[in-house]
Amino acid sequence: MKYPVLIHKDTDSEFGVTLPDIPGCFTAGKTINEALKNLQEAVVCYYDGENINVPPEVSKIEDLVKRKDLHVKDGFWLLADIDFSFLSKKTVRIKITIPEYKLAMIDRAAEKRGLTRSAFLINATEEIL
Repeated sequence: MKYPVLIHKDTDSEFGVTLPDIPGCFTAGKTINEALKNLQEAVVCYYDGENINVPPEVSKIEDLVKRKDLHVKDGFWLLADIDFSFLSKKTVRIKITIPEYKLAMIDRAAEKRGLTRSAFLINATEEIL
């Protein structure tokens, strides 16, 4: 989904990016492109641990420009694509290819811990991530 973001740069600072539709969510980068790339990670971090599964409504830039609290004087607006799929709690069936002996190792390790194969793989992946 495309969200309006405010880009701003003060003297002797990096490019800052503010996402008004998520108050308190912001990031920065040495270049505008770097700052925009950092935005997705900032959004994911912002929602980490929150029990929210619906993205915020998208504001119109025309409405945001009128807000006095956004300090838009020296900034400019862009639309940034934010992927909110990480909020979905829906389970999805996937198909993977794995050597049979490794699958047997996974199943033994999962059983030893009292977990299903899926739960074991999810836990192992989360630990690595």
